[in-house]
Amino acid sequence: MQARRPDYVFLGLTGALLLLGFVLLTSASGPVAIQKFGDAYWYVKHQALFGLLPGALLFYAASRIDYRFWRTHAGWLFAGSLLLLVLVLIPGVSARWGSSHSWINIGGLSVQPVEFVKLTLIIFLAGWFEAAGDRGIAAPAAGLLPFLAATGAAALLIVLQPDLGSLLIVAAAAATVYFAAGAPWLHLAALGGAGGAALWLLIKTAPYRTARLMTFLHPELDPQGIGYHINQAFLAIGSGGWIGLGLGHSRQKYLYLPEAVGDSIFAVTAEELGFVVTLAVLALFTAFFWRVLKIAAEAPDDFGRLTAAGIAGWIFFQTLFNVGSMVGIMPITGLPLPFVSYGGTALMVLLGAAGILANISSQAAVRPLRRR
Repeated sequence: MQARRPDYVFLGLTGALLLLGFVLLTSASGPVAIQKFGDAYWYVKHQALFGLLPGALLFYAASRIDYRFWRTHAGWLFAGSLLLLVLVLIPGVSARWGSSHSWINIGGLSVQPVEFVKLTLIIFLAGWFEAAGDRGIAAPAAGLLPFLAATGAAALLIVLQPDLGSLLIVAAAAATVYFAAGAPWLHLAALGGAGGAALWLLIKTAPYRTARLMTFLHPELDPQGIGYHINQAFLAIGSGGWIGLGLGHSRQKYLYLPEAVGDSIFAVTAEELGFVVTLAVLALFTAFFWRVLKIAAEAPDDFGRLTAAGIAGWIFFQTLFNVGSMVGIMPITGLPLPFVSYGGTALMVLLGAAGILANISSQAAVRPLRRR
């Protein structure tokens, strides 16, 4: 049970992101919701019912349970999430969205297992590296090889979906834990080189990924074809100017901009709110990341520190990739904006992770954040 009060600044920032997300989703989702379901609030209702409600319950439970409980059960939790990824590959169980099989149908509801993997892999690696200790991290048998085995198992199943965007986030979150645990620089450099080579191979062996890369490098080449998405995003962001068109007054959300409720919601936000307010939105995310790092710095043990650092890395890189793809500094990967984009499973797991962070913060013991 909690020994102290949780970090109220962190709780306030989390609440602000949740509120912001529902406001932006309400504005962005109306036209496509009417076109698909005849109800302007369909996406908002589903986000509340299947994301916010179970997520709030998970948040409350995780904030009350001593975070060390998850270390004890980390292996089973991670194995269970991998099993869910296997189910995604089974015809009749999996649900298709676009070109990937990333969902499973449970009682008529679609669940995205990779969201659970993001959190359970972080918890598993944090527990493993804490047990390994300083010397274990430096030894390949206790540091690098277990990292490769756990991350590689998840990566293989994600590649088979295929879902390159989620693969990048899972790898980035896992690497953050490994880095924070004190991984030798030589191991990190080798991982970076191997990861870059694997990414290049995945791009070269899939024509649609190659096309996305070419569109990123030359978005002007095919504005009505493969470059349509990024060019419409540019148009939305550019139309917003300094002060925006006003909340609810986006033009691109009227079925011009693909995935306006998903990975393109940042472009709709920039169009409606303009550069100044959008910059404030990014400042809110930055304050959230900084507060999570503070929780990591003050965690009473290495498991808490590594878990918090991993969650920070997960949300930071997903936000970076989403925003970066919309402003043209990264290829489009289809990743949602945390707390904002539509996705019940994503929001539910994010709130569960926030509950764990709240519990860690309630047991804070001030100490410097460092690589050992």
